[in-house]
Amino acid sequence: MNQSVVKALKLLDFFLDGQTELTLSEITEKSGMPKPTVFRFLSSLEACGMLMKSRNTGHDVRYRLGLKLLQLGNVVAEQLEIRTVAKPWMQALCEELNEDVHLVILDGDEAVYIEKIESNQKVRLHTRVGKRSSVYIGSGPKLLLAFLPAEQQNGLISRIKLEDNADSLIQSEEALYKHIEQIKAQGYSISLGEQERETIGISYPIRDHSKNVIAALSVSGPVSRIDGHVQDEIQVKTREAALNISKALGCME
Repeated sequence: MNQSVVKALKLLDFFLDGQTELTLSEITEKSGMPKPTVFRFLSSLEACGMLMKSRNTGHDVRYRLGLKLLQLGNVVAEQLEIRTVAKPWMQALCEELNEDVHLVILDGDEAVYIEKIESNQKVRLHTRVGKRSSVYIGSGPKLLLAFLPAEQQNGLISRIKLEDNADSLIQSEEALYKHIEQIKAQGYSISLGEQERETIGISYPIRDHSKNVIAALSVSGPVSRIDGHVQDEIQVKTREAALNISKALGCME
């Protein structure tokens, strides 16, 4: 663990007792560290947007929390809200289709399964809450990649090592771009045997109040149970549930 990073971030805790602004001297006194060290840490936090200078009191600089913390807090709150809002719809969808239902979001360069409602089928997928996945493997992760803003999408794809998964049907950037363009155009994603062999996954986007795609709602099961007719029903019901969750999150599309 990088102790310098830990010490710098702990300085933010001094703002949790209701004081909206603190001087360099006050933070130094609270921390018990040398003033030059505290100043260096505060300067780093300011450069990252986690702190901002308020005004000078004589020669003593005052600091307050920066907007970056607000942005990060909003992301955390949004993720928690997604689970709370989505879960009843996921449970209803699982009961109606009797297949596993997942909620997937992006976290950095990976997709994360943040909620799962299990069916009572004997043969089920082995996914779990907290599972991480490459963004080009599975219907949910690929859907999230497809709906990213172009700059963010390009940056993420440039960092992907496609050769890491020999089972994937996508072995080149060109093929990946073509595939996610198709996903975005049709508005949903289907995968066959990507997360687990002989399984199918069907995903639809969940949008926030700004109509940005913030999560994927996925239904998955073995291909032996999900034939053409059943697949059609799953697509209709999953799309409907995703739209209802989006509306509950403020999307008026």
